[in-house]
Amino acid sequence: MNRKTARENAFILLFELASKTDETAEEIFEKATEIRSLECDDFVKRVFFGVNENLRVIDECIEKSIVGWKSSRLSLVSRASLRLAVYEMMFMEDVPVKVSINEAIELSKKYDDEKAYMLVNGALNSAKELLGKQ
Repeated sequence: MNRKTARENAFILLFELASKTDETAEEIFEKATEIRSLECDDFVKRVFFGVNENLRVIDECIEKSIVGWKSSRLSLVSRASLRLAVYEMMFMEDVPVKVSINEAIELSKKYDDEKAYMLVNGALNSAKELLGKQ
């Protein structure tokens, strides 16, 4: 599986994590991989469980980065793509920041409202500055 596909599969799991508040991350992962046969490699596992373990600090960064918005107004798709990209920026030195931002924008364009990608782009560029990334 290539990195783009792995990132999209991690995004799908993160969307489910945000929408299925009655299930644990482990239950979501198990159902996705065993019942639905969602392909998961080490990257998918690292991102999905990494976001779950660092959710508070990731969401704090997102909150500070969505100038003029409240996080409660974010769609679940935007939230999942932002969490994915912010996690990569904060915890994955091997992923270029530019790639994280571009991939999150593409996921937003594919799965969210037609204008949501602009919010994702702006928030991630703010997060990049907030985190002191290039």
